[in-house]
Amino acid sequence: QVQLEESGGGLVRPGGSQRLSCAVSGRTFRSYTVAWFRQAPGKEREFVAVDSRRTGTSYVTDSVKGRFTVSRDNAKNALILQMNNLKPEDTAVYYCAASASVIVSQMRSPSAYSTWGQGTQVTVSS
Repeated sequence: QVQLEESGGGLVRPGGSQRLSCAVSGRTFRSYTVAWFRQAPGKEREFVAVDSRRTGTSYVTDSVKGRFTVSRDNAKNALILQMNNLKPEDTAVYYCAASASVIVSQMRSPSAYSTWGQGTQVTVSS
């Protein structure tokens, strides 16, 4: 079992940038698929990005493509979500999630992940 801890949230102005980090501890980082989700008030949890060295999958969802990127910092055992040109609609609690066995076709589904971080709030407002 791994443990996840998000950091890097906060208040940012529209058009600004934010860098979120998901620190993974407890097991071999490389063997886990790690994903970012977000949840705005009154809305369902939404897939944002995923990185899986086991399957060779790494991408962000279409709605943030061109603004967000996902990458791994292997030295720090962390999954990084770099968010640029932020918009008010990006306001949400951002969660990272991990699974050792999720298959590619299920990577966008929150129910496929067994381990979650506590979440970090990102607020985009002027």
